[in-house]
Amino acid sequence: MESISYVNQKRQALYVVLTVMIILILDHWLKFHIKTNYTLGESKTIFPNWFELHFTENPGMAFGLTLGGKWGKIVLTLFRIIASGVIIIYIRGLIKEGIKSITVILISLILAGAIGNIIDSILYGYFFEESSYHYVSKFLPNGNGYAPLFMGKVVDMLYFPLLDTHWPEWVPIVGGNRFQFFRPVFNIADAAISIGVFTILIFRNRLFPQAKTESSQIEQD
Repeated sequence: MESISYVNQKRQALYVVLTVMIILILDHWLKFHIKTNYTLGESKTIFPNWFELHFTENPGMAFGLTLGGKWGKIVLTLFRIIASGVIIIYIRGLIKEGIKSITVILISLILAGAIGNIIDSILYGYFFEESSYHYVSKFLPNGNGYAPLFMGKVVDMLYFPLLDTHWPEWVPIVGGNRFQFFRPVFNIADAAISIGVFTILIFRNRLFPQAKTESSQIEQD
């Protein structure tokens, strides 16, 4: 039994490495392509009326949200690094406990997304020219980019304008205003985090059966 458990742990550790590597490769391949081929704000329609590649840069959090100022940026990046370390320790503990492989993979998606955006924040400002609405940025292998280390902007490009209409005039406050869904522009790292988080929240009892058992015992007591 111990040998079987050891093999399972090794296999799940491999799942973690593969999940993180696949997400990081896809995420930064697309970011590099967008950064070095699109001007800021440029859009290209992939599927009419529902999917576009739209280049924007986000100085702060996921989905275009921001955390103001230089120190806000540094604090956010440091928080992501610490959070990634905590997630790695957490995954390691779950693997030792014999948790389901799908649970390990979902948490690994969250880890991969966090690392993906950390790389933007730390390195992109140092190795890329500033993007503008008039010319395409260049990769600078020797550094000397648009910002020092830790001050780079996160590259976003995935845009799904599934609905673009206006609120009815009779609706209070927002009547007549434009309504768009889904409006935020994001990247593969953001998507990985969202998929991991929302799937865990929805299927928590199935993914963490031990937690369900413990909660039932508490209610009985």
